[in-house]
Amino acid sequence: MGRDAGLRRLVLGTLLAAYPGPLPPDWAVELVAGGLAGHTLFGTNVHDPARLAASTAALRAARSDVLVAIDEEGGDVTRLAHATGSPYPGNAALGAVDDTALTRRIHAAIGAELAAVGVTVDLAPTVDVNTADDNPVIGTRAFGADPARVAAHAAAAVTGLQSVGVAACAKHFPGHGATVTDSHHELPTVDAGPALLRERDLPPFAAAVDAGVQAIMTAHIRVPALTGDGPATFSRAVLVDLLRGEYGFTGVVVTDALEMKGAAVAAGGVGSAAVRALAAGADLLCLGAKVDAALVERVVAEIVGAIGDGRLDRRRVEQAAARTAALAAWTCRAVPPGPARPGPVPTGSGPTGSGPTGSGPTGSGPTGSGPTGSGPTSIVPTGIGYEAARRAVRVEGDLTGFDHPLVVQVHADATIAEGRVPWGLGPHLGAVEQVRVVSTETDPAAVRRLAADRPIVLVGRNLHRLPGGPALVAALAGTHPVTVVEMGWPGRWRPAGVRAFVTTYGASHANGRAATEALGLTG
Repeated sequence: MGRDAGLRRLVLGTLLAAYPGPLPPDWAVELVAGGLAGHTLFGTNVHDPARLAASTAALRAARSDVLVAIDEEGGDVTRLAHATGSPYPGNAALGAVDDTALTRRIHAAIGAELAAVGVTVDLAPTVDVNTADDNPVIGTRAFGADPARVAAHAAAAVTGLQSVGVAACAKHFPGHGATVTDSHHELPTVDAGPALLRERDLPPFAAAVDAGVQAIMTAHIRVPALTGDGPATFSRAVLVDLLRGEYGFTGVVVTDALEMKGAAVAAGGVGSAAVRALAAGADLLCLGAKVDAALVERVVAEIVGAIGDGRLDRRRVEQAAARTAALAAWTCRAVPPGPARPGPVPTGSGPTGSGPTGSGPTGSGPTGSGPTGSGPTSIVPTGIGYEAARRAVRVEGDLTGFDHPLVVQVHADATIAEGRVPWGLGPHLGAVEQVRVVSTETDPAAVRRLAADRPIVLVGRNLHRLPGGPALVAALAGTHPVTVVEMGWPGRWRPAGVRAFVTTYGASHANGRAATEALGLTG
């Protein structure tokens, strides 16, 4: 590898790395100068707009066409607002409103905030059709469960992002919406043939291609009829025959993070996964969040070795690098990044040190009982994101007659995709008492004693899937007027005996504000 600098630079041109901290370390900048395609930013890289803009400027100083990518979906998946929650609702809320012009405007607004701090690629939108109510990783990230509706909003989101010069990346091909396991932790299986995929999962990707999407991300899912025993990321039948041959996509195929168990375990390591993904037709290899210089060099060595021993054709790597370079050139021709202009990110709630992938509990851990004393945030929640979230709220039942209710937020673990982002009604409540509980550890009698003669507002994410969640709702509804606020994917579950059921279709800061306003609890 050291004797062929040209080959090393070629291979680096297919890799999307990452680095820790608010400013890129020397090795991250040196790799860019040496040909690395770019870096993905995570929560640990985002402290404030000025420092983020300085970071991306440092990367561009090493090479002007470096790709700077980020997972900024709006809604539950945000990096720019990881400390507070996004000021935009996510895809499920936009799908519920079903106004494609609004979806386009929301994504243009998100793209403008990204461009202002020097981000050139948004690893969004998620265009999976969420047909599994128990899907643990897509859910509110999807525009819905109807292929035609998701397709229309997928095209609108792509158009909005790219109208402001930020490349969109539709994900997760050929569709992660029918899974009931998370590819971060294992290799999910979708038992569907090509005909069902074309009818149910693929229309949004076709719409994204027609809208001119610059990139499409692979899914670490197994579709036996197409991929055999391996994931779609390693399947030439999926990436070349289907995506390029049948759907005519000519842009960049980006892998989902190769550190995820759905890829790394299947291949026997990140380096082997990189080789298999390239061989299958991927162009830009996202290594993941936990990356250092040593990992990049190991991956480069693995790919160079595969070229040397015939496992990988050098012409395939040249093709991948050329496509990635074309994407970089597109970002340079598009609207150039301007000076840092802070967007409407809310303040006054949540931690400031969220992890890059954020597994674990929400920003303020459950306490089991007792008030939290959350007050309103210091921002006046206006703007297109808050307006959209208000339009998405759905109320079934009666919301009249509230008199100083007890708000009970039920703890829910975040997925790795979401990270440790604050959620709930707390930041928006006036002089209303709130407690946080764990469904499996909470005695309903203790909550009833705390509520006394007050009504109860029970706030959760995917309450029907939480162990003990439905039982807690039933126990409280047996003695008190209960309103359930569902901030996850509602599916078909509706609890019996409650006074009202409120659906927000997401748990962003904007969604929380909209729900609090609908309940009349903003003070």
